[in-house]
Amino acid sequence: MRPNDGPKSGSSTGSRDNSRDNSRDNSKGSQKARSPAGERRLGDFLCFAIYSANLAFGRAYKKGLDELGLTYPQWIAIVALWEQDGQTVSELGDKMFLESNTLTPILKKLEQMGYLRRQRDPADERQVRISLTEAGRRLREKGMHMNLVASTGLKPDEFVRLQENVVTLRDNLIKATAEEA
Repeated sequence: MRPNDGPKSGSSTGSRDNSRDNSRDNSKGSQKARSPAGERRLGDFLCFAIYSANLAFGRAYKKGLDELGLTYPQWIAIVALWEQDGQTVSELGDKMFLESNTLTPILKKLEQMGYLRRQRDPADERQVRISLTEAGRRLREKGMHMNLVASTGLKPDEFVRLQENVVTLRDNLIKATAEEA
C-alpha cells in the first residue's frame, strides 16, 4: 500500500477519521458529509491533516519568531543545540530530519547572525561541529514565551498524548520506508 493509499472511506482503520473533519470548518459540532464510497477528498488524508497542522503551527509561531528575527527551521536548530551543544552537522541534521545541503545554509545564516559557531573537529577534519554563542544561549529566555499548548485547544494531557502519537507515527513511517529501501 502506498503512503496515501490508506483504507477507503467507511473502513475502520487507516488515515480516515469517519466522525468529522475540521480542517476548514470552525463551527463547533458540525458534521462533515461523508465522501461517497470509494471517493476520497483531501480532508480524508491523514498526511494532509498533519501537513496542514504543520503549516498552522508555523503561522502560530510567526509573531514570536519575527520578534526574534528567526525562521522556524532556524528556531528548531537553536532548540536542538540547547539540548546538546557541540553537535556535528550530520548529528544535528539527523535530529532535525534535514540533509546537510538544506541544513548548511540555515547554520551559515545563524552564524552570520552571531548565534552559533561552526568549526572543524580537530579529531576529524571531515566533521564540522556547531556550538552556540552566548547570544544563541540567550535566545532561550527570549523565545520560551512561545508556548502553543493553549492555542491548540487541547488539554495538557491530550497535547502530550497527541505529540507522542505523532512521534510514533513518524518513527513507524521512517522504519517502513527504510525497510523498503
